[in-house]
Amino acid sequence: MSGTLFGDSSSRSAAPSGEGWLAAHCDGGSRGNPGPAGYGAVIVAPNGEKLAELSDFLGVCSNNVAEYRGLLATLAWVQQHGYRRLRVVSDSLLMVNQINGRYKVNSPDLRPLWEQARQLIRGFEGFEISHALRHKNKDADRLANEAMDRGTGKPAAGKPSAAIPYPKAPGAPKPAQASASSTPRAGSPSGGQMLRGFVRDGSVHLLGGASLPDGVFVKIIPE
Repeated sequence: MSGTLFGDSSSRSAAPSGEGWLAAHCDGGSRGNPGPAGYGAVIVAPNGEKLAELSDFLGVCSNNVAEYRGLLATLAWVQQHGYRRLRVVSDSLLMVNQINGRYKVNSPDLRPLWEQARQLIRGFEGFEISHALRHKNKDADRLANEAMDRGTGKPAAGKPSAAIPYPKAPGAPKPAQASASSTPRAGSPSGGQMLRGFVRDGSVHLLGGASLPDGVFVKIIPE
């Protein structure tokens, strides 16, 4: 699933002002840790104008990986649009302290993401990242949960005014697809229908509450 930028940006000027700092709130979450995960971010111009809302389903990963994916997507968007100064707020104390050099990065899952983030940060004229409690990061948290809802087939509580494709964070995993070729039981999808799901601990988990009979053969196609 591609990332999403909510709101019609065609009428907004994305040209950098050359002065001032952009502000961004980013968040990432995982249901199961590891489990179906997503990130969300809100990017605001120095004059208070909302420039972008970023949101993406990440497949299966941990909370900490999802937090880093949200930061990477934010850094990439800001640089791609020519801005050079950025202040980030995150409710992940671990990530904030790792980026600021207060904590070591020992996790083999987080180390490459930390290195990618540090590489992007070096391209800024000014960069700051600080920690805030979740209730002060509610918009980014909402976008992350909406991404997880989309990825797991849960009906969305609200509908965005517009959706514009946006590239996902570097190296972000994608969910798998499962294609069934057996006669399903009652309440299951029809035979041969393409289903969406993800692989966890060697098992296929279907999205949207779909089910298959025991012993059915499936074909996994990585997206």
